[in-house]
Amino acid sequence: MKIGAIFPQTEIGPDPGEIKEFAQTAEGLGYAHIFIADHVLGADPSHHKHPSLQSYSHQSVVHEPMTMMGYMAAITENVGLATGILILPQRQTVLVAKQAAEVDVLSGGRLRLGIGVGWNEVEYEALGQDFHNRGRRSAEQIALLRALWSEEVVNFEGRWHRVTNAGLNPLPVQRPIPIWLGGGSSTVVLRRIARLADGWCPNFSPDKEGSGMLEKVRGYMREAGRDPAELGLEGRIRIAGKQPEDWLGEAKAWEELGATHLVVETRRGGLAGLQDHLRAITQFLETVKEVAG
Repeated sequence: MKIGAIFPQTEIGPDPGEIKEFAQTAEGLGYAHIFIADHVLGADPSHHKHPSLQSYSHQSVVHEPMTMMGYMAAITENVGLATGILILPQRQTVLVAKQAAEVDVLSGGRLRLGIGVGWNEVEYEALGQDFHNRGRRSAEQIALLRALWSEEVVNFEGRWHRVTNAGLNPLPVQRPIPIWLGGGSSTVVLRRIARLADGWCPNFSPDKEGSGMLEKVRGYMREAGRDPAELGLEGRIRIAGKQPEDWLGEAKAWEELGATHLVVETRRGGLAGLQDHLRAITQFLETVKEVAG
């Protein structure tokens, strides 16, 4: 398995020096990729209600991921850059295609675009996009992204998009850039993952329930004429409240489930700042290195 680290932006703040130290340390340790979350706006919990506002409110530091990856591309050499996840339907598709292609060019082909549909209706309202058709629209967005990344001139006529004899320049190094989908529990979402995703970042644990959900997706892939072996799978290990032996046990469970990637989550673990997070990712990689590919 390839091991990645979640960029703990909500707990280390906006200091560019700390961002640089985290990225370069993760690369120096041998992490395969850095996983970067996305929110354009944070909602004020005194006016809005959602369980996720405990982690992502207007008081949470969340960097713009495309800009952040452009910066990280310049200060690193090998580590992969992954959005985890970019909320695609609240954005203009062609602009995302342009930004992603640019990051891929600047990084020498190190981008993985993880996408999802999100939960924060406030962002959709502010960005002028429809929250209620976001799942259906994302499927069309994926098709357009891949066309724009692979063809010099694109003609595309969809329900929500129209591109007439136009294309990106420069095109990305990867043609197309890998698209991974996040989350998923409903049949509709699981079938979308099975049809469209290059990889999947699920929210489940590597237990019986998670295994059952994975088998559903693999079954839906067969129905769609796809080989389940084509789908990348990234498990997540949250270190909070666990001991190193627990991390290793979870890592082995993900390996047995067929995970191709693993990412460590150090946030919400009571860590005091950058140096605590760096010590945590160092200890984690030392602990699970026997399962790293």
